[in-house]
Amino acid sequence: MNRKARLSHYALFMLPAVLLLAFFVIYPSVRTIYISFFDEEGHPTLKNYAEVLTSRDTFNPSGFKRGFPLGTLLHNLIWIGIHLPASVILGLLLATLLQNMPGSSFVKSIIFLGMVMPMIVGGVMIRFMFDKNVGVVNLFLQTFGIEPRTWTAYPESALFSLIFGSIWLWTGFSMVLYSAGLETIPKEYYEAAQIDGAGRFRQFIAITVPLLKPITTVVVTMTLLWELKVFDIVYVATMGGPGGASNVLALQMYTYAFREFNFNRSAVVAVIITVSTLAASIPMIKSSLAQE
Repeated sequence: MNRKARLSHYALFMLPAVLLLAFFVIYPSVRTIYISFFDEEGHPTLKNYAEVLTSRDTFNPSGFKRGFPLGTLLHNLIWIGIHLPASVILGLLLATLLQNMPGSSFVKSIIFLGMVMPMIVGGVMIRFMFDKNVGVVNLFLQTFGIEPRTWTAYPESALFSLIFGSIWLWTGFSMVLYSAGLETIPKEYYEAAQIDGAGRFRQFIAITVPLLKPITTVVVTMTLLWELKVFDIVYVATMGGPGGASNVLALQMYTYAFREFNFNRSAVVAVIITVSTLAASIPMIKSSLAQE
């Protein structure tokens, strides 16, 4: 078979996948960007971007004095600032501690349950975890003399309740990846370090952390992408309330589109999320190219 015939066969084989990709990904993306630059009457304008970016739904400066809501953009940034380091560090520590522990597979499977279950179910569980009457969080806090309350019902605590609940759901993901990465590190490195007198902590800092850098890049990137487009947990647990105190960009996009029926503004938020996720994926792309 000549080269031209092989290429035609490859093209025919890939055609269904390309058509599906074009119909369900490329066209909707291009269409979303297109309508974000038009008003409801079909006239080209940048007003949509100005209205969304200056809206109190997106950025609320008065929240710094009065408290939440601060705006969806800042809420997502707060989510990233707390959830990202917590889930990455916890995943790495758990993977390291459970590496050679008897029964570690069972413990890891329990921790990974949070990642396996649908995030809709996770949102319901978070809602009950922080409930005043049946929440396990309040049972724990009562041992320190803290009065029980429904933490997701108060503006100053709703967003943080969702963030800390989502740490439990997501830590299993980073733990599993780090566990797989630890198996690739030769034991000879640790044996040589022991001969040189390095302790456990020194081995962790000098050997484990640097050699797991490619894994860390993947974990950080995937976690960041999830944080930028988080929706289901917020929708189920609080619907962005109370008073928008736990609202996020993806839920704002949903509200514009299916409650206010303002698809132009919704497209603007979608573009913001898309650009943010593309920017967040650059480190992983660079790392993959460097390895090649």
